[in-house]
Parts: sequence; C-alpha cells; structure tokens
Amino acid sequence: MIVWIAMAFIGGVFVSLSRQVNGRLSLSTSPLTASFWNHFVGLVVLTLVGLVIGGLLPPGASNAPWYAFIGGPIGVVFIASGSWLIARIGAVNTALLVISGQMVSGVVLDFFSDQPPKMWATALGVVFILGGMVLTQRRRLKRR
Repeated sequence: MIVWIAMAFIGGVFVSLSRQVNGRLSLSTSPLTASFWNHFVGLVVLTLVGLVIGGLLPPGASNAPWYAFIGGPIGVVFIASGSWLIARIGAVNTALLVISGQMVSGVVLDFFSDQPPKMWATALGVVFILGGMVLTQRRRLKRR
C-alpha cells in the first residue's frame, strides 16, 4: 500500500511542478504555446516509455468509439486554461479551483453511474467544497 501512496504523492508533485512550469512559460509566451510544449513533451516521453515497456498501441485501439478520444481536446483546453489562470490568480488558487472542479465533476459523473451515490453524502461533500472556496476568498479579501 505504501508504494501506491508514494506513487500518488510523486504524481501530485509532478503535476504541481508541471503547472508551475506551464504558468511561467505562459507568462513568457502565451497559454497556447505553453499548452503546446506541455503536450509535445508528454507525447515524446510517453511514446518512448510505450516503446520501451511495450503496449504503445494496445490491441483493439482501432475499434474504440470516437468518444474514447475526446480526452485529448479536453486536455488541451485544461492545460491552456490552467496556464492562463496561474498567471492571473496564482498557483494556490488555481490548484484549489482545479481540485474543487474535479471533485464536483466526480459527483456529477457519479449520478450517471450504475450505482448512484447517497444523496446526503454527496450534498455534504459539495457543501464542504464550496465552503472551503468561500473561506479562501474571504481570507484573501480581508488581507486587502
């Protein structure tokens, strides 16, 4: 279990580092340029890993439905908007916004699953997320 927790932690560190680099690159160039380089480097690294480990093109990939590939365009928009936001609202607020958005999106996706979530737990989770965002904004406004 420790190995998986460590991998998740290291993955989070790499995501944070990537967002910081993209934000800085966005300030020097543009959010779309930062997004391009993010995806280009990711393509090269993942292609090399796929070639070394194997399974670059898994069996049945050509039979996948069209919506299996929608993650690419969504990723481009996500990386470009993240690069743009970091320069505007800062890394911490961007991270909070991303985490909150992912959690609320997860709740929405849960409603469409085969086993819908308990309504009280879902509502309580969304209230905590929104409450945390409100508290963060209130503290920032008080400092001004």
